[in-house]
Amino acid sequence: MSGVAAELAALALLAAVLAFAMAQPRGLPEATVAVPAAAAIVLLGLVSPAEALRKAGELAPTVGFLAAILVLAYLADVEGLFGWLGDQLAVASAGRPVRLLGLVFVAASLTTAVLSLDATVVLLTPVVFGTAGKLRLRPKPQVYACTHLANSASTLLPVSNLTNLLAFAASGLSFAAFGALMALPWLAAIGVEYLVFRRFFRTDLAGGSDATPPRRGPVPTLALTVIGLTLVGFGVSGAFGVEPVWVAVAGAAVLAVRALARREIGVVRLVRSASPLFCLFVLALGIVVTGVTDHGLGAAITAVVPTPAPGTGPRLLALLLVAALAALLSNVVNNLPATLVLLGALGPGTHPGLVLAVLLGVNIGPNLTYVGSLATLLWRRVLAGGEAAPTLREFLRLGALTVPACLVVAVLALWLGLTVSRGWLT
Repeated sequence: MSGVAAELAALALLAAVLAFAMAQPRGLPEATVAVPAAAAIVLLGLVSPAEALRKAGELAPTVGFLAAILVLAYLADVEGLFGWLGDQLAVASAGRPVRLLGLVFVAASLTTAVLSLDATVVLLTPVVFGTAGKLRLRPKPQVYACTHLANSASTLLPVSNLTNLLAFAASGLSFAAFGALMALPWLAAIGVEYLVFRRFFRTDLAGGSDATPPRRGPVPTLALTVIGLTLVGFGVSGAFGVEPVWVAVAGAAVLAVRALARREIGVVRLVRSASPLFCLFVLALGIVVTGVTDHGLGAAITAVVPTPAPGTGPRLLALLLVAALAALLSNVVNNLPATLVLLGALGPGTHPGLVLAVLLGVNIGPNLTYVGSLATLLWRRVLAGGEAAPTLREFLRLGALTVPACLVVAVLALWLGLTVSRGWLT
């Protein structure tokens, strides 16, 4: 199969995979449709078996890294990290909603950066909701902060988001250089989010509470120590030729041994915390997206994206264009396939600045609509039927106020970082 028929078939299979992943009827895993779709892509000749295996092998280290981070976040929760964090938020806020919002911004941003956006959505959001309830404060600003920062604050480190892991290898940057270049865009986006939230939720943030905050629980010393050492390990592992995935595995292993020895979890639950079916979904999605990229879409995107001259960095306008395209594509096909499509279109050897601009688009852009990222859809399910359950109108209004502004200031910050570094980091 070739030509228009091939492109239509690949797009139809991608649409089916994404529609199922977003709806998840009867709670079935995303891989339920993704794996057969990937097989169909190969059987129809849209991707050769050799190319499919190559793509799976290319994604395997990234998927392994994702699994290790998910296990590390889960085991940190078993150690009581998120419950302890909720107690700290309650006590430090002193019943003041504005102060609580600021503390949640800090907690959600750091959790997203270090333990990935999934930890913020799945583990931190319920804690924040419960903390607001204990203090008898309106929870909506705080829980909305969790989902927005799960996306827009996931630009800092390669481990913060699966999209970052996918782009990290393509960028050619070290872990430290990646973080250094993304630090200023990360801070800029968070700052804009906070200013908009203060204005948008001013009614919910009015007043205060005299409720007695809960007593502080014991400090989860082991979890904090392991996470801190793991983060340091990520930064220095490249100098010793060690892949970051092994640092993540080591951190998870330390907490796993303790949890298993104390019978706080079982082997089955430990394996499930790695989300093996979601990892399989990512591998299958990569093959499906390869079919789409190889039959027209990749060439179309390549024609739009400006390529900097050899020996020079991308200009500000080029970075803005790439980031805007990435944000738009994320809200059409979801940010995970958008990342795969754009990286495939950019091809090997692309300037790291363009890769990082893609990440700004696919990480910040999903705050515009529910379908922008799987994390946002999961956040909506976590809050379904509760007091802070989101409405489509409210979500879209907040997204329209935050996404364009965050994207512009983050790209400006990235351009500034690339200009100042003058090739030192890239």
